[in-house]
Amino acid sequence: MKNGIYIVATPIGNLKDISERAKDVLQNADIIACEDTRVTKKLFSLLGLNTRKKFIRLDDNTESEQSKSIINMVLEGKSVAQVSDAGSPLISDPGYKLIRLCKKQNVDVFVIPGACALICALQLSGLPTNSFMFNGFIPNKDKARKDLFESLKNINTTLVFYETANRIEKTLKIAKDIFTKREIAVAREITKIFEECINGTADELLCHFEKNPPKGEMVLMIAPPNQPEAQHIDIFSVLREKLKNTSLKSAVKEMVDEYGFNKNEIYNLALKIKDE
Repeated sequence: MKNGIYIVATPIGNLKDISERAKDVLQNADIIACEDTRVTKKLFSLLGLNTRKKFIRLDDNTESEQSKSIINMVLEGKSVAQVSDAGSPLISDPGYKLIRLCKKQNVDVFVIPGACALICALQLSGLPTNSFMFNGFIPNKDKARKDLFESLKNINTTLVFYETANRIEKTLKIAKDIFTKREIAVAREITKIFEECINGTADELLCHFEKNPPKGEMVLMIAPPNQPEAQHIDIFSVLREKLKNTSLKSAVKEMVDEYGFNKNEIYNLALKIKDE
């Protein structure tokens, strides 16, 4: 086995989803770099792989320190398999700093593909997949959540986030005020027995989770802005009418919220109308 770093995807719920190539790499790698050695050793046992090898911790707290020593091991001729607790490493999981350093030092990096909650959730959702934006885990604080959603609401693409069951209802309450009438999908327990993907507005999903307490790790997806109506309206006429009854700032906000227009473009247009 060639020395280098092997980025290995592991199952996110169903053990059968691991590839033969992934098992071969994990079995033969000299060193296993993982988020939690206990979790990874348990996976090895379940897969019937050799647990009598070197397991080292590589998580958010140790990555900066461990990356240099891992690269030194590779330079000494070792092969290192890097895994996360579940799924594809580096996708909102540790590993970026290590791989970045490998690139700088010309250390060979190989990828062993496999399960990824982000991709599986999109496939289940029925939302547009030709263009999407992954935004990682949603912030814990209400203001940070709201600020994030406000910054993304007018982007014409499917938005994807990771969220936890104990915070999903708080997140949906904020989402309903920002992503008004937008279709939202929540996928949970992906590849497991109780796998499901629920679609609806934020209000509909809140009603669902009130009756069915949320469990498991989740992927939250928000459909792109619904803009067909906006493409056919007389922007000048609608904006001019709004400016008769409200301030420039309020009129611009209403146009952005109702039709998903670019804020700067509508603002400049409003200034022109004001100067008429």
